[in-house]
Amino acid sequence: MNPYIQKITRALGILLLITGCAREPYSFSKKIYRKQLKAEYKQLKRMEAPVLEDSLLVLPSGFIPTTNFNLRKPNFVVIHHTAQNSCDQTYRTFTLQRTQVSAHYVICKDGTVTQMLSDYLRAWHGGAGKWGNVTDLNSVSIGIELDNNGYEPFSHLQVNSLLVLLDSLKTKYRIPAANFIGHADIAPTRKQDPNAHFPWKTLAKNGFGLWYDDLQDTVPDGFDPMNALRLIGYDTSHPEAAIKAFKLHFVQRDTSPQLTAYDKRILFNLVKKFF
Repeated sequence: MNPYIQKITRALGILLLITGCAREPYSFSKKIYRKQLKAEYKQLKRMEAPVLEDSLLVLPSGFIPTTNFNLRKPNFVVIHHTAQNSCDQTYRTFTLQRTQVSAHYVICKDGTVTQMLSDYLRAWHGGAGKWGNVTDLNSVSIGIELDNNGYEPFSHLQVNSLLVLLDSLKTKYRIPAANFIGHADIAPTRKQDPNAHFPWKTLAKNGFGLWYDDLQDTVPDGFDPMNALRLIGYDTSHPEAAIKAFKLHFVQRDTSPQLTAYDKRILFNLVKKFF
C-alpha cells in the first residue's frame, strides 16, 4: 500500500477510535463525524488510485515517486468570537449539519478548551475572505472560537487558555507570528470579530500577531496608506472596510472608516517595523 495511504489510514483510525469511545452528549454528531471521515478517506483512495497503479505497476515517463512526505500542516490561526451566549449553544451550532459552520477549538469563559476537529482537517470557519494572496484561509488555517456575544470583554481565564493553546500550535506547526489574525482581518466586509475588547497587544507581546511601538515616527510625505494595508495583508478592494478592520485590530477605541493622523502613524510604524 502507498505509504501516504498508510499514514492517512493510521491517522483516521486513531480519530475514529477516539470519537467512538463516548456516546454522550454528542453521540449523533460523533456518528456523523465518523461517517464523514470515512467518506473523505474513500475520496482520497479514489484520488490516489491512479498514482498507486502507476507507482506499483507501470511508471509513466518522468514519474519519480518520492519517499519523503507527510500530512500537510496549518500555517495560520484565525481567531473568532462566537456571537452566541454560551459554549453549549456553540457546541450545538457546530454539531448540526444544517449550520454548515465549524471550528477546530472553542474556548469558554471559564478557560475550558474544547477541540472539535483535528488540526489536520479543514474546518468551515473563515468563509469567503482573503489575506495577502491567500484566498482560501480555511484550507491553511486553524479556527479558534472564543465564547463571547460580540460586545463583552474576554475573561482572563479565557485569554490565558488561548495563550497556552496558541503557544502549542505555534510550536507544533511553526506558525509565523504574523499569521495569527482575526476573522475581521480576512473578511472585512462581512465580519467584526473578535470584537474591540480583544487583547491583540497582549497576544503580540507573547509572539502571536504583530503590534506597533509605543513611540511612532512622523509619517513621511508620500506615504500610501492603502499600499501599507496591502503589505500587512488586508484586502483593499473595499478601502473603507479594510480601514475599519485594521482599526478594529490595532486601534480598537475608534473603528470609523477614516484614517486619522494617529492611525497613519501606527500603520507606518507597522510597515517600517515588519515589512
